[in-house]
Amino acid sequence: MTFAYEPHPSPVAASERDGRLVDPGFGRVFTDHMVTLRWSEGKGWHDGKVHARAPLQMDPASSVLHYAQEIFEGMKAYRLDDGTTALFRPEANARRFQDSARRMAMPELPEALFLESIERLVEIDRDWIPTIEGGSLYLRPFMIASEVFLGVKPSSEYLYMVIASSVGGYFKSGAPAVSLWATRDFTRAAPGGTGAAKCGGNYAASLAAQHDAIARGHDQVVFLDAAERRWIEELGGMNIFFVFEDGSVVTPPLTGTILPGITRDSILTLLRDEGVAVREEPYAIQQWQADAESGRLIESFACGTAAVVTPIGKVTSTEFAFTVGSGGPGQMTQRIRQRLVDIQRARAPDPHGWLKRLD
Repeated sequence: MTFAYEPHPSPVAASERDGRLVDPGFGRVFTDHMVTLRWSEGKGWHDGKVHARAPLQMDPASSVLHYAQEIFEGMKAYRLDDGTTALFRPEANARRFQDSARRMAMPELPEALFLESIERLVEIDRDWIPTIEGGSLYLRPFMIASEVFLGVKPSSEYLYMVIASSVGGYFKSGAPAVSLWATRDFTRAAPGGTGAAKCGGNYAASLAAQHDAIARGHDQVVFLDAAERRWIEELGGMNIFFVFEDGSVVTPPLTGTILPGITRDSILTLLRDEGVAVREEPYAIQQWQADAESGRLIESFACGTAAVVTPIGKVTSTEFAFTVGSGGPGQMTQRIRQRLVDIQRARAPDPHGWLKRLD
């Protein structure tokens, strides 16, 4: 199967596009085209197209609006120094998309179709990749249940789409590190739930906690486990790492309540390449405070596709407030971020074959 191409009849003029790319922010500037692909019982995947980005026409009884059968991915396309474009570990996104679909009782999109949909869109809209420092094309593949019905069952029809957004940096505060609010009132996921799936419901459930954190003057919320409210899990949309004075690193284990981040996995691999002692094990919020105050813990950072690697400077809750290290980016945080970015931009060797060049 291939994706038919229907060029946009009136794409954004080059001068206007270039103006938008000077300072695109994050998630506000969108490209000319999108991908659509349909699935239905008895027919499977069909009607793949790359065409003009346009609003969707949906029946108000479309099942996604009532039962939230929906999954998505987040990934980036980069413009390299030689003018070509590349993706970073797109096969890993394809596999995670399949994992999410399986958990949400949705059809699994074959890896080859996932990759072709991404590559075709980037090829057609490559001029939307910003040339500013840190600029990239953020890609959002997603799938929704589209059958028109009211009733609790898996949908018999689905719509897969890919849209693209020209982006700069994720955080705009200008602070050297983010400040976190450790919530005791909200949890993100529980054992047996959908925490390991990349579905919209997980993010919707985090928004009240994130709003609370911002209202208290912080950048992000950090969630604890649902059972004991003791073990650190992840931020609203990022995984988390802890760096100790002996050079070792800890990150919470993947037990089904934490999203298996591709950036997380890449960092673990790079750290182990360096010979760093890395442990995937539970780490308690009280221990984080004690280790930070004693000086045993010297850095913490969050990571994800959107923000890449972000240092954590302060952590606050109703019971405590403490500073991590110097309150700014630590040496390991800066080094591992630079190593990752250099591979993504083809400025350093790529020993694991993560970079997929498109032209």
